[in-house]
Amino acid sequence: MPTPGPAAGGEPSFAHSSERAFSELLDFYGVSWEYEPTTFVLEQDPSGRVLEAFTPDFYLPSYDIYVELTTLQQKLVTRKNRKVRKLRTRYPHVRVKVLHRRATLGLLAKYAQEPVAA
Repeated sequence: MPTPGPAAGGEPSFAHSSERAFSELLDFYGVSWEYEPTTFVLEQDPSGRVLEAFTPDFYLPSYDIYVELTTLQQKLVTRKNRKVRKLRTRYPHVRVKVLHRRATLGLLAKYAQEPVAA
């Protein structure tokens, strides 16, 4: 079962400058968003202890979709892709879109107000 993320209020602590830039882009275009609002349990042991979980970066409530940004080297993205596949299997009703390095940086380069570090 998914669990709620940190309580809303205040400025989120973004893990990467691309997340901050993406949030500013969403704000500029008037798209409501939540930062890491839900953690999805992907695997548990027999006693119910969480062994693996996934927390997408953004939730866009108006579109009912989660967005995961990645600016990692493509060869390091395999683990994240595996988690997304598990999420889609375990929670087929949840919509999630992964924006990989090239797409994320391209989107931000085209539409963001300030340059983003890779």
